[in-house]
Amino acid sequence: MDKVGKYEFLAEPFHCDFSGRLFMGHLGNHMLNAADFHSTDRGFGMKRLMAMQRSWVLSRLAIEMTEMPKQYTRFTVETWVENAMRYFTSRNFAVVEASEAVGGAVLGYGRSIWAMIDTETRQPTDIYAIDDGAINDWIEKDKPCPIEKGGRVRMSADAELVREIDTYYNDVDINGHINSVKYIEHVLDLWPLEWYRNHAVRRFEIAYVAEAHAGDRLAFYREQTADKEFCIRICKQSGADSLPGQTDGSGDVEVARSKVLFAPVV
Repeated sequence: MDKVGKYEFLAEPFHCDFSGRLFMGHLGNHMLNAADFHSTDRGFGMKRLMAMQRSWVLSRLAIEMTEMPKQYTRFTVETWVENAMRYFTSRNFAVVEASEAVGGAVLGYGRSIWAMIDTETRQPTDIYAIDDGAINDWIEKDKPCPIEKGGRVRMSADAELVREIDTYYNDVDINGHINSVKYIEHVLDLWPLEWYRNHAVRRFEIAYVAEAHAGDRLAFYREQTADKEFCIRICKQSGADSLPGQTDGSGDVEVARSKVLFAPVV
């Protein structure tokens, strides 16, 4: 079996925005599915890990696209493990246009960091304990991923509170916390529809700091850090019954930070 997994997807029309291009959130979901298919085929997927009270949790994700797939088009998500350490592993992605010719056009790339956790303690656990470190047999260091790794998202105290939302059943994933892709959708909803008529997302980064759960109220702070570049801090309010803009007095907890770079629509 090849170290690089290749999985075909369809840009379904109801997964596309008003421009007929795939939503970034759905692309992120396809990447996570490809990661699960790849790990399952090679013996360290979610289904097997859950039986061992273990699970993969996404820690960081960076997606950089030159073009989003158009509706009704087929594309391939390629994925491979670039590196593995005791508690974290790095996984890369390439989004390739489906083509009858050998080698379709590359539409973009992704980089991600994953942790393996104990589902009872919610703490990181030793990746190498699974089959005596068999994940090392699948590391592919020679396939290029030419985008930058996700860096630390730096924000000042001047970031503006732009939105607060409640979380519900549809926000929660198999690990019992707010779904990684839901954060992407909530962040990109901070800009109005008219903004997206003239701007396209070229790079999206998110780093997950702490877990949030159904019922948590999330606050989104935004700061423009460069031309068409914005940073976002997401916090959960500490009081489950807090009113908008209030907490129970113990302070908010940061759960994620994101950076979004836009480019003009041409």
